[in-house]
Amino acid sequence: MEEAIHVEVADDIPPELEALLHTEPLHGLTDHEVAERTAQFGLNEIPENKTNPFLKFLSYFLGPISYLLEIACILSGVFEDWIDFGILLAVLIINACIGFFEEARAESALDALKNTLALKSRCWRNGKLVEVDSNTLVPGDIIALRLGDIIPADCRLLGVGVTGEISEGTLQIDQSALTGESLPVQKGKGATAYSSAIVKQGQMLAVVTKTGINTYIGRAANLISITTEEGHFQKIINSIGNFLVIITCGMAVILFFVRTWAVPEDKDASIGERVKSALLEVLVLTIAAIPVGLPTIMSVTMAVGASQLAKKEVIVKRLTAIEELASVSILCSDKTGTLTLNQLSFDVPYLSNKGNTTDDFHGTGVPYTEQDLLLASFFASEPGAQDAIESAIRKAAQNRVTILKERENQDHHIPGYKVNNFIPFNPTSKYTEATVTDLATGKQFRTIKGAPQVIVRMVGGHDEATAAVNDFARRGLRALGVARTIDDAMTKFEMIGMISLLDPPRPDSAHTIDECHKLGISVKMITGDQQIIGKEVAHRLGMNRTILDASKLMDASLDEEALIDRCEKCDGFAQVIPEHKYKVVELLQKRGYLVGMTGDGVNDAPALKKANVGIAVEGCTDAARSAADIVLLAAGLSTIIDGVKTSRAIFQRMRSYALYRIASTIHFLLFFFVSICAYGFSLPPRLIILIAVLNDAATLVISVDNAQISQRPDKWRLGQLITLSFILGFLLMIISWCHFFVAHYGFGYTQHSYDNYPDEENAGVLQTIMYLQISSCPHFVIFSTRLPGYFYENMPSWIFILAVAGTQVFAMFMSIFGIRGLDATAIGWGWGVGVLAISTVMFMLLDVVKVQIIRKWSFDLTVKLYPTKARKAELEARLVKRALLSRVNANIVKARKTYYMVLGVVAWKKALSHSKKGKLYAGNSDSTVAIN
Repeated sequence: MEEAIHVEVADDIPPELEALLHTEPLHGLTDHEVAERTAQFGLNEIPENKTNPFLKFLSYFLGPISYLLEIACILSGVFEDWIDFGILLAVLIINACIGFFEEARAESALDALKNTLALKSRCWRNGKLVEVDSNTLVPGDIIALRLGDIIPADCRLLGVGVTGEISEGTLQIDQSALTGESLPVQKGKGATAYSSAIVKQGQMLAVVTKTGINTYIGRAANLISITTEEGHFQKIINSIGNFLVIITCGMAVILFFVRTWAVPEDKDASIGERVKSALLEVLVLTIAAIPVGLPTIMSVTMAVGASQLAKKEVIVKRLTAIEELASVSILCSDKTGTLTLNQLSFDVPYLSNKGNTTDDFHGTGVPYTEQDLLLASFFASEPGAQDAIESAIRKAAQNRVTILKERENQDHHIPGYKVNNFIPFNPTSKYTEATVTDLATGKQFRTIKGAPQVIVRMVGGHDEATAAVNDFARRGLRALGVARTIDDAMTKFEMIGMISLLDPPRPDSAHTIDECHKLGISVKMITGDQQIIGKEVAHRLGMNRTILDASKLMDASLDEEALIDRCEKCDGFAQVIPEHKYKVVELLQKRGYLVGMTGDGVNDAPALKKANVGIAVEGCTDAARSAADIVLLAAGLSTIIDGVKTSRAIFQRMRSYALYRIASTIHFLLFFFVSICAYGFSLPPRLIILIAVLNDAATLVISVDNAQISQRPDKWRLGQLITLSFILGFLLMIISWCHFFVAHYGFGYTQHSYDNYPDEENAGVLQTIMYLQISSCPHFVIFSTRLPGYFYENMPSWIFILAVAGTQVFAMFMSIFGIRGLDATAIGWGWGVGVLAISTVMFMLLDVVKVQIIRKWSFDLTVKLYPTKARKAELEARLVKRALLSRVNANIVKARKTYYMVLGVVAWKKALSHSKKGKLYAGNSDSTVAIN
């Protein structure tokens, strides 16, 4: 008979440590030995490093854009430009506060892991069994373990009872929160019991082998503490910021020298005054060019998204996880408690026929029913037992057997029957037994429930039941045999059937996985259970059954690329320990995937921290909750789909703003760089600042705009983003120059400002016309950038339309009538309405350009425009895969043609054969007629 065998995780003990573990069981260590070993190994606790909250707050002032804002803020103070100083300082503080307060966590992952340790332990010391603080345990301590205890440290079971008697029994230990195994495991003498596991049955002495950070759970804590990588979103923002800072600073330096020596504003001024004037002008242009609102708008957009997700019972602990969830392409999901219920449940059983014997399995031909099987099992179940298997069987019987469902109270009373005697399970017999009286007939019988091989032996052998058990074992199901006596002497047993037990999938898991596939997310199942159990659960979830033994990830004969290929191709991993989960996430990230990880146990915490997005499911441990970026409050995984869809909507809003803002910055810098260098033309500082403040303030409402959700994982595609931004910015610059030339040369408006030439006719008109054009045309482009397709495919929200249009209508009326305090000269209705109308038409034309660029963009084009060693290698690998896929597809087409040809020949032969038979029949008929 085949049996599913538990594979224990090996835990090596160094020889020098092994020498300290031979403590006398009923004496224990002395106080002196404990003090020495505490000095050597430290306390049995996980060390922690806490971050100073003030330093954490200051960290939000780091980054390229923040640095540029801070420099501009300081210079504004030096030049006593207090309006700009106040605006810049407010932006810096608001952005830091949003990030700090939204991402503040109630507890750290290390605190939670520390709190899972038992607080008190019973321990033999100085010849006495005493209660000590768990954090004082050292290797070599003898501890007593019993039902309900949380194991305080990694320890080796001694096979000795608490009072010193030799025991052949085992402990039943629930270590699901550590290893992800769905079933409690039986451990006997010499086996290792891990810190924070729970004793479910039995009692025994054990010697402590490892404490604190060296324990199984301690290694998980160490993996968490070393995971401090910069987030994906932060890398993207830094890349965008670096690009904008470089071009802004580069052009600002050139403009400074041009304005100081080549084209000074006042040629008669001294060098010192020129430097100061040029520096102030360049500062104003730089402030306007910097995407001041980029960090704030990104943070506000994500904060609004976090609020939306909270209403769907998805709590976001790290704001940037929202953006990263939209980009996740692989979701590694823990099986036990996440994809499954973590509740052992009754599955489809094997049922024997009544009257069956060793030689005659058919018997009467009438099979036992599921209710017969469960009722007999219930007779032989121990009331109040904490054992997971007993609980599962009793629960199934109470839910499915009619006479048990109709009981008024839920004790062990069984209507119509009386249990006269019950013999509990013991490791020697391996079954439970009950003697029962049928009150209706007064007849007594015995029922037994236990290990399948024992029950088969008790009935004298049963090949059909043995085959059923082997099938269960191959599918990873736990089996129990049930039999009853059929004679008056109660000595002859008859097989009733075989119970199969499995930790079943959650009702919504299969649907969630299917939805993930529709959204372009590959799901990989990760479990500490055996490989066959993983395959069975994967099959029930509609996944493929390619489940890899996680030990293969540590194969020293394979290089890293081969290991990554294994991770990519398989559908899940079995026999996983925390280091394996961490390794899976790390390998997939090295291939460029953004990885999400779901889990609920202590064993999941390191991988949750390492993943781009760690998701703790409902009912998770404190350790998993603290290590995760997102916490699900509703049972199951269905809320993940809501989270993905919401995050993709948020991503589209952020990307549309980034595209708009980069294009606006490039347009702004290019136009003023050329206008100052070639014509010495610029706008009054107040109008420049007004453009920056009003436009960024209006785009804050993008956080509530309607967004088009992608059916594939979202990507920033920085090459495409920057190229498209540059093209749009360049075209916007050309449009601005057209306005400049028409107004300056066509209508003769002077480029002099009103402040410098108040008596000159039309002074300041050109500046106001250009202000309105530079304010409106790029701002209307956001109606285009909010979608990858044409702007009319998904209409924006009314709030968004009113906010954007409202700022430009204000700018139009201000330009039409003029506001002297803001350096705006009246330009009249013709110019005001005309400029705004042209800006509206231009954004529609630019929308066509955007769509064509996005549609024709490819990775090949990215490599041509922005060649790097990594991109070239990636392109080469893709070309090899394309060629291989092309050959495979061509062979498939050939095979199909051959297959169809064979089908055609077979069909033709059959038709020919039928035709000949028909002619022969017709001939015979004619002959018969002739004879008659």
